[in-house]
Amino acid sequence: MNGFLTALRTQRWDDHRYYHHSRINQSLHFVSAASFLIAYGLIFFDPLLATLIGWLVSMTTRQAGHFFFEPKEYDHINEATHEHKEDIKVGYNLRRKVVLMLIWAFSPVVLFIDPDLFGLVEPWVTTGDFIRHVAKIWLAVGIGGLLFRTVQLFFIRDVQTGLVWMTKILTDPFHDLKLYHKAPLFLLRGELIDPGLDILEHTPVQRRA
Repeated sequence: MNGFLTALRTQRWDDHRYYHHSRINQSLHFVSAASFLIAYGLIFFDPLLATLIGWLVSMTTRQAGHFFFEPKEYDHINEATHEHKEDIKVGYNLRRKVVLMLIWAFSPVVLFIDPDLFGLVEPWVTTGDFIRHVAKIWLAVGIGGLLFRTVQLFFIRDVQTGLVWMTKILTDPFHDLKLYHKAPLFLLRGELIDPGLDILEHTPVQRRA
């Protein structure tokens, strides 16, 4: 258990120090985390509404922060290139996220063209039917994306790495809310990039020179 928790802390720390330099990105993660927690609460009562909130609010704000606002140039704090960070990313790096988001974005288009989705669902008739079917598809995409990468990590890394990553993803809303709740305030003060003081505190002395 100690090894599992240590690995979880490491994945969380690497995610923060490598991929959350922008205060805009951090602020969007705060919004994403808050809406994800609302979705978590709704999942037991209205899973389809929870799915719509999760994808339309939580995931779009979260991924917009990464795609549009996070710096892609050389990371002087961590002494790493963007390409290096993409290569060592445990979960979904930007390339893999593009694939996932394309599946999410085009699934309603496929459903619109083929109302029974190749015989997998009852043909939609009303707008309400269409929205419910879309929510079901997005729920499947979310669960499938989580399980696919988890199992993939079993083979390309090890079982613990996959389980740790899955745990990290499921608990990220709680962690992000705590970590980035001050980001909107810093942003309002005009600070666009996190100075990385917390990262420097964890950086070996010989690398600070």
